[in-house]
Amino acid sequence: MRELVRTNDPVLVNFIESLLRQGRCRAMVADQNMSVLEGSIGAFPRRILVHDDDYREACSILRDAELGQWIYDERN
Repeated sequence: MRELVRTNDPVLVNFIESLLRQGRCRAMVADQNMSVLEGSIGAFPRRILVHDDDYREACSILRDAELGQWIYDERN
């Protein structure tokens, strides 16, 4: 699995999950349950991870949706 996006925005996470699902990319959201420990203040970002084989396609999907700035490797 490879990290695609890291964000505190739950709406963005849901939107990206939907885009990836439509594009048939295998993805999962990590750290989603940290809100229970932190008290739902949004201090811990959620990470969207994609299967290594789907990473390039997932990046392409985000760029096509004008969300390329959220791709984790490209920000660092």
